[in-house]
Amino acid sequence: MNTEEQINQLRAQLREHNYNYYVLDNPTISDYDFDLLLKSLQALETAHPEFYDPNSPTLRVGGEVTKNFETVPHTFRMYSLDNSYSKEDLEDWEKRVKKMIDGEVHYTCELKYDGASMSLTYEDGKLVRAVTRGDGFQGDNVTTNIKTIKSVPLQLKGDYPQKFEIRGEIVLPYEGFIKMNEERIANGEEPYKNPRNTASGSLKLQDSAEVAKRPLECLLYSLVGEKLPIKTQFESLEKARQWGFKVPDIAALAKSTDEVLAFVNYWDKHRHELPYETDGVVIKVNSLQQQEELGYTAKAPRWAMAYKFKAEQVTTILEHITYQVGRTGAITPVANLQPVELAGTIVKRASLHNADQIAKLDIREGDTVYVEKGGEIIPKIIGVDVTKRNTASAPTQYIAACPECDTLLVRAEGEAQHYCPNSTGCPPQIIGRIQHFISRKAMDIEGLGGETVALLVENGLIENYADLYTLTTSQVIPLERMAAKSAENLVAGVAASKQIPFERVLFGLGIRYVGETVAKKLAKHFKSIDALMAASFEQLIAVDEIGDRIAESVLEFFTSESHRTSIARLKEYGVQLSLSEEALANQTDTLAGNTFVVSGVFTKVSRTELKKLIEDNGGKVSSSISSKTSYVVAGDNMGPSKRTKAETLGVAIISEDDFLAML
Repeated sequence: MNTEEQINQLRAQLREHNYNYYVLDNPTISDYDFDLLLKSLQALETAHPEFYDPNSPTLRVGGEVTKNFETVPHTFRMYSLDNSYSKEDLEDWEKRVKKMIDGEVHYTCELKYDGASMSLTYEDGKLVRAVTRGDGFQGDNVTTNIKTIKSVPLQLKGDYPQKFEIRGEIVLPYEGFIKMNEERIANGEEPYKNPRNTASGSLKLQDSAEVAKRPLECLLYSLVGEKLPIKTQFESLEKARQWGFKVPDIAALAKSTDEVLAFVNYWDKHRHELPYETDGVVIKVNSLQQQEELGYTAKAPRWAMAYKFKAEQVTTILEHITYQVGRTGAITPVANLQPVELAGTIVKRASLHNADQIAKLDIREGDTVYVEKGGEIIPKIIGVDVTKRNTASAPTQYIAACPECDTLLVRAEGEAQHYCPNSTGCPPQIIGRIQHFISRKAMDIEGLGGETVALLVENGLIENYADLYTLTTSQVIPLERMAAKSAENLVAGVAASKQIPFERVLFGLGIRYVGETVAKKLAKHFKSIDALMAASFEQLIAVDEIGDRIAESVLEFFTSESHRTSIARLKEYGVQLSLSEEALANQTDTLAGNTFVVSGVFTKVSRTELKKLIEDNGGKVSSSISSKTSYVVAGDNMGPSKRTKAETLGVAIISEDDFLAML
């Protein structure tokens, strides 16, 4: 046997032993013998670097240092999940699902593990990239650190597809977490607070050798890709196990919400017997074809729902109420609490939402309050123990003026929150708007963070986002904790942001109610900031999904002289305030005025591509058939009830080829 064959044989042996130990939890070799094999392979690889393999088992010990983690866009967006907390929530979701798709609906129930979300990309059976969830559109490339996790296969086995992604959760089992804390305490160090935060923090350690020391695990649950050899979610879990992934066996098929709730209720009682943190159950429509039919909202898949276990609750004292001013001027009252431990973290503050919530619960300073941490990250006060209230306490008087600039607050009819109208002179609004402008989903300016924005404003270097484009390194260097290289990176990052496309610039302007999705629709429809600024109320509400409230907000934003001046300056500095020639070239009005419903399985283009073609050519995509539907594009396995409804309403049913011919 030659050297290369020896190396390949050792790698194959070690991969199999690693799989048996960390995935199947069924070792067939002692730790000592495993180490001997590993050392033999390391010696051969050192002596023969020409046979280097980036996915060799020897690389799991880490040692590579990453100073800056590269930001990588996700090929397929990582959505968050909608939450439910009751049987009624689940039944409402099921009604919405059955209204949109034909046939019997089954569900896959899986436990929701509390860790750090991860997307792994495999090509030809080898791990090529591991990216954190980030904002769902892009995340950090942490491949070097992920390779140290023993339950992540570096080389797959079986009949895996040529290229695909798999999503999962990086978790830290209780046993390993306790052991890590015992070692820290023995060394006189502060113990870690909880397994989830420790797992998440581990992924951004610069030295992968340090990550290798932590007993992290990767639990996989979702395959993503084009034309995968699977038809259901339950089948995808089994396939992933066969290919070598650690997929939890705690998953069940359910035919109704009653069966789903039986699964939820069982694991709500037994979850503490598990080796990992869990905070609920994820319910998914089992059929992948039905998932495609259901599609997504702007934030979450319509075909999945997270059912959160009953939230943990504690009591503590509300010491005093303060008020925060957001970037839009919205005032948020905050309860400052006597510190208390809740769900593994020390809680000191909780949102009180608005004046109505304070009045509804009659919350007062000095009260003993019930604090809950459920599906939301920020704890909330859900009630008051009035039996412990001081008899001298008086109802809370909501503030009348801004705590930052003393401007009288306003509250529009039908609005939940009070607002400070001093948008150009209130410091938190000035800082908040610029922080929003530079954020990842907007201008994504490298080298510039929220704290630096605050420093720039406080030092009088900028007053609005247009001022960023006049900054020089000599102005920035004197700032606290700012070295020459950091200053250069900041100025270079600002210059590079001039290439950010128009729809993201529009989102970054911070127009109230104009989120990412609305910004894309407005950019696509009006094509330039000049056309948008000149638009009337009637022209705005004529745009798909733009209602009165958004239209009024857009008009109000552009009536401000300071906003118009900032936009004129951005244009002068070369920021993209119209669609690029490439984007315009990909858009036509061929399908303008037509509404399409897409149903079934397609062969020439994917469902996603088909919907994009409709929108790029001026058409509108709808999820349900109505009298306003122009065409139903029907693929294989189109649901019979949709066909019947289309025929009853006289809606034209066209094939994939018919649709492509229209273009």
